Amino acid sequence: MTTEKLALQGGPKTITKSFKRYNSIGKEEVEAAKVVIESGVLSQFLGCWNPDFYGGTKVQEFERACEKYFGVKHAVTVNSWTSGLIAAVGAIGIEPGDEVIVSPWTMCASATSILHWNAIPVFADIEPETFNLDPKSVEANITPFTKAIMAVDIFGHSCDIDALMEIAKRHNLKVITDSAQAPGVFNKGRMTGTQAHVGGYSLNYHKHIHTGEGGILVTDDDDIFERLQLIRNHAEAVVADKGVTNLVNMVGYNFRLGEIECAIGIEQLKKLKGFVEGRQRAAERLTEGLQGLVGLRTPIIKPDCTHAYYVYPMILATDQLGVSRERILAALEAEGVTGLAAGYANLHLLPMYQQKLAYGSKGFPWTADICKRDVSYAKGICHVAEELHEKSYLGYAMCLNELEYGDVDLIVEAFRKVWSNLDKINF
Repeated sequence: MTTEKLALQGGPKTITKSFKRYNSIGKEEVEAAKVVIESGVLSQFLGCWNPDFYGGTKVQEFERACEKYFGVKHAVTVNSWTSGLIAAVGAIGIEPGDEVIVSPWTMCASATSILHWNAIPVFADIEPETFNLDPKSVEANITPFTKAIMAVDIFGHSCDIDALMEIAKRHNLKVITDSAQAPGVFNKGRMTGTQAHVGGYSLNYHKHIHTGEGGILVTDDDDIFERLQLIRNHAEAVVADKGVTNLVNMVGYNFRLGEIECAIGIEQLKKLKGFVEGRQRAAERLTEGLQGLVGLRTPIIKPDCTHAYYVYPMILATDQLGVSRERILAALEAEGVTGLAAGYANLHLLPMYQQKLAYGSKGFPWTADICKRDVSYAKGICHVAEELHEKSYLGYAMCLNELEYGDVDLIVEAFRKVWSNLDKINF
């Protein structure tokens, strides 16, 4: 290890260049978008029962391509993954007051999509290895009012979907997988995000593939498929003419993805495998380079799983190191390592849940008769997630850059320089 003076203390920075920003868009996407623009048909959806209820040719082509790629019976495109989560919760038949178990370590939309239908998010703790829902905590949080589990494949590693589906089967629950950050990776030979009752992926700009904004819902369930399409496109105006008699949650929206985005998506999907493999190669080199650094845990990949490395998650044993995470972060950033984050999320501690204030000023839905019990969001209910966030988790956003091996080697050099000077930064 180098003992060169840290940049934090006036020494030279390890990384003096900016890494290339991640950009998955190439000439193929430009040409595909150009063809659609020149056609003049930028969207072909109609919000009534009509052949165009399902969208135009590129929408349907992209959906069929997604079905083939992800190995599912049905795919539905939406204008954002937030829209996709809202549609998924509605499509499984959630009722007001129903409880849905969800991770506290995820983007806020995973939980607010539950509140959208006036259902109650219940936060279960996470595994310290993968940062995904801990099946034991899920089981402990099931009540007579639980109707579904929303599992998140955070950072690019699959949740323990087999265990969660087994729990769901025993308790007659539905499972939604939020695989926004994990397209194109596998769990026991099966594509992550496809084993639940409904799942899907994000297509916003810093994901592995993107269309600007957008999302893909996937399911093998014919009824859920139909209901996803209806919620996406003004359900209440369509159900009568389509002959739909189950009107539960048939409140529709304009969650439609346009022809330009789908034309781009068709080309992006062709590249997904290569993008994921490129990220994996960079992450593996990073892991190899960081081996031997005391008190640093690199990502854990469970057997028969692969990782998309949207984020490269690390754990710091700060008690062992004798240095706070914040000082280590400051030292690494001074060396030129950008894209680091100390901690991630604890949704249950957001003001919305602490004050139980969402719709209006009276605490709805928690204070309404539909809420069957006093659901706790107190600090301490997710102790693993809280400890990781407050003390030991350090994430590197691999999604931000196209990392060459030389870039990875510079990151490794910066880490090793900081580790060789840990005794000098604890002030």
